[in-house]
Amino acid sequence: MTNLSPATPGLAFALVPAAGIGERSGADRPKQYVEVAGRPLMAHTLAALLAVPALSATLVVLSPEDSHFEKALPEFHGDRAWLARCGGATRAATVAAGLDELMARGASAQDWVLVHDAARCLLRPEWVQQLIAACADEAVGGLLALPLADTLKEAHQGRSRSTLDRRGKWAAQTPQMFRIGMLREALALAGAAVTDEASAIEALGHEPLLVEASLENFKVTWPADFALAERLLRSR
Repeated sequence: MTNLSPATPGLAFALVPAAGIGERSGADRPKQYVEVAGRPLMAHTLAALLAVPALSATLVVLSPEDSHFEKALPEFHGDRAWLARCGGATRAATVAAGLDELMARGASAQDWVLVHDAARCLLRPEWVQQLIAACADEAVGGLLALPLADTLKEAHQGRSRSTLDRRGKWAAQTPQMFRIGMLREALALAGAAVTDEASAIEALGHEPLLVEASLENFKVTWPADFALAERLLRSR
């Protein structure tokens, strides 16, 4: 394992929460196992993370009932490919369990963790390296995100009620990079309702760094997203 940087002691680990079932995707299985461009969606995600030399290991956190992973992703193995079946009922619970697993495997509270959505399968290693470089000397950490370009509407019963000011608004992406100890504390205090790690860190009174990312780093969520991800992956 290699230190992240001489100026900021600590290793860096990726954590991929993959215990969900992807209800909105319309798929007949957890969406992380749906084939996109000839491989399970999550295979593209993990390949990108394993290609980042600054990451000491990538931990995938599955549901205890998961019976798909080994058959779908037999290539995920080796000293830097870790797996745990300790996922919870919510994303926050799964990430918290994953942080405990990292500590049990020898990570320290001062090490970095980069939490990344399994369904952001268009991730590129250079985007991860950009985040690591931007946050290496940060006291808090940060996340990939994108400034909003579209006009925002507040809806009411399917109709546009008002237009919201988009100035200063960003769409959060992943990875989100924080110290393991700080994130464990933040998740314990925030509870299960948080939808990303940065919101838990914000609840502690911190302000994570926003690192501008690519529109391609979107999360496959809806049925139409699979076709878009397929086209983009095949165009690379």
